[in-house]
Amino acid sequence: MKKRLLTGLQSSGTLHIGNYFGALKPFLDTYQDYDSYLMVADYHALTSLRDPEAMRQNIYDVVKDYLAVGVDPEKCVIFRQSDNQDHMELAWVLDCMVTVSFLELAHAYKDKVAKGLEANAGLFTYPMLQAADITLYNIDVVPVGEDQRQHLEYTREAVGKLNRAYNQELLKEPETLILEGVGVVPGTDGEKMSKSKGNTIPLFGTTEEIEKAVMGIVTDSTGERPENVYAIHRLLKPDAELDPVYEAHKGRYGDLKKLLAADLDTFIAPLRERRAAITDEQVKEVLTAGVAKAKETSHQTIARVRQTIGIAL
Repeated sequence: MKKRLLTGLQSSGTLHIGNYFGALKPFLDTYQDYDSYLMVADYHALTSLRDPEAMRQNIYDVVKDYLAVGVDPEKCVIFRQSDNQDHMELAWVLDCMVTVSFLELAHAYKDKVAKGLEANAGLFTYPMLQAADITLYNIDVVPVGEDQRQHLEYTREAVGKLNRAYNQELLKEPETLILEGVGVVPGTDGEKMSKSKGNTIPLFGTTEEIEKAVMGIVTDSTGERPENVYAIHRLLKPDAELDPVYEAHKGRYGDLKKLLAADLDTFIAPLRERRAAITDEQVKEVLTAGVAKAKETSHQTIARVRQTIGIAL
């Protein structure tokens, strides 16, 4: 049997090619090797989002994004966190297993508060809801970037405390799957591509938007090859194919940018068209079918937990 994998999805607005090559593509290359679950983490978004219309739109958008890049809802379970209240019940049980001082050590909590985000109770107990998200479905592995390793350590710690409290392996402790390449996509300024830095190329952008972003790539005038342009081009084509082209256009930075823009548009156009064709109703259908499958497992887990802790009569 395949191992089971889960990842949570939160929409952060318009996606860029850094999101695709840094996170979506590694997932696309991996998810069919597992019994995969994709969860829209809308309850998690409540820690900072207070706009109901934006919340609803984000739910539609993140599902459309994943469907457009090629995730097959027949080959993984795509569901919405808030459609399954088992998450909230198990999160409360796990909250009762850990201490305040333990939660205060969470890097993500401290970082967000340091950046001015409100230190609300939801943000503080976020790791236990995340632990519930994972353990409800007997998840074996969770794909994360290296900087997110602590999230899984918190889940494992909470699960261990629950299991020891009741002297049985009530919930499974998940393993970390570090996806190589996450977060290393260069932006138009040569730094890591990030929406906050304004150095992005839109993943579903129009031909004009792509060309405008590419023509704005910072070039190194001291060399014969524009390294920032080349670094992004390598995402699309191998060095063996690019090197002769860059040699033939040595010093002609504008022409090389136009070639990159054309290659990006060729790559993005089918994604853009697929996304535009996905309706809100189709998203609802995917989420409805997905949560039905998700509950088949989570209901068994929560029933076992309720019986073990003495709530079930």
